Amino acid sequence: METGARSLSAEQYLLITLVVNLAVAAALATMLVRFGWFRRILLTEKRDWPERLIFAAGFGVPLTAGVAARLLLNYEATDLTLSGAYLAGLVAGPYAGALVGAAIGLPPTFAHEWGALPFAIGCGFAGGGLREICPKDQIWRFSPFFVTKLHISAWRLVRRLSLDWQMILVTAPVLLELIRQTVGAKWGHDRLFYLSPDSTGVSWMTLLVLLTTVLGVAIPIKIWNSARIEHRLAEQEKLLMTARVQALANQINPHFLFNTLTSISSLIRSQPETARVLIVKLSGLLRRLLRSQEQFVTLREELEAVDEYLDIERVRFGPSLIVEKAIDESNLDLIVPSMILQPIVENAIKHGLSRKLGEGRILIRASRRAGHTVIEIIDNGVGIPVERLASTSDHGIGLRNVNERLSVIYGANYQLKFESTPGHGTSARIEIPELLLPEAATA
Repeated sequence: METGARSLSAEQYLLITLVVNLAVAAALATMLVRFGWFRRILLTEKRDWPERLIFAAGFGVPLTAGVAARLLLNYEATDLTLSGAYLAGLVAGPYAGALVGAAIGLPPTFAHEWGALPFAIGCGFAGGGLREICPKDQIWRFSPFFVTKLHISAWRLVRRLSLDWQMILVTAPVLLELIRQTVGAKWGHDRLFYLSPDSTGVSWMTLLVLLTTVLGVAIPIKIWNSARIEHRLAEQEKLLMTARVQALANQINPHFLFNTLTSISSLIRSQPETARVLIVKLSGLLRRLLRSQEQFVTLREELEAVDEYLDIERVRFGPSLIVEKAIDESNLDLIVPSMILQPIVENAIKHGLSRKLGEGRILIRASRRAGHTVIEIIDNGVGIPVERLASTSDHGIGLRNVNERLSVIYGANYQLKFESTPGHGTSARIEIPELLLPEAATA
């Protein structure tokens, strides 16, 4: 680095070092936040000792490597001693800050930089001490754009004579940098490393060094806070989707119950024994629905629920209702949304077969194609008029509910599709991403 520096002035060399210093801080913060364990630690403000140790190790190891690179390669831009130890304390507490400071300060101590270890540990405790008294939301609000709000914070401080935490968060690393500059200038660069401005440009270059120190803390906080916000938004979206799916699923049962009770009420006077059998079957199905609170089930379980519904319909229709299944045994462990098939089967019987003379058939078929689960429910009923085919899934609570659940869970491209030939029957088709039992996850 010394050879390359001969072609640069001292100010140019320092300026490049400061810019690279910030780039290293940003790269390290971005790299760490990509790890799930690190994000989880950032999301919690109260951390136990294992989490503090994990944070100290995850953050301290690359910082220590940067200090070692300075000692071995004489590459000054990778040394983030002050901002790194202070940031660790500010985010994870005084003990985590002290541990990171100790890790950073050990390598230069072996190189006889005797002031490095106590200074680094002190920076860690300084950040941790500030964390203990500062509101946590103020820490995460600390931004690289603090300069644009300094005049507002200063005016608030003068007008109200009250603490402004953003001013304090800026002032603390500035004071630590001034201490390092003073001690390093007095005892020598070989006792405490610091980036020293050239004597011909002390005024503005010193300000740049101080600004870089503050940005070395603010930039990682900004990156980490953006990741925290993104994670929380994702969690909120997931919870919202779960609530919406639950609300849609809850619409199914009352709709099904209403239709079945209507059928039973029509049979009470004319066929009381049949009505009694239907009530027994219905109570069994309702007990099953109440026991199951899962949003996703295996295809096997979903077909069992359909069978219980069909038991009710067979009592009404007798032998004229025939149900066939063309499903390979290996497909029974495929995961599907619960109560997704019953409304389709109910629609096929109510609108396709109930108005048909003679034998009514329903075929339930399932297969796997190109990473997707394809389920088809085919009937030989009266069919759907061409002009109504495109809007069939929007008619009725049951089908509209199924269509919306598919869109909410899997995306707008996944919808219930119909093909029909008037007078010959209708095919309802569901195509969803393939998911097998060991991979099952609830919404």
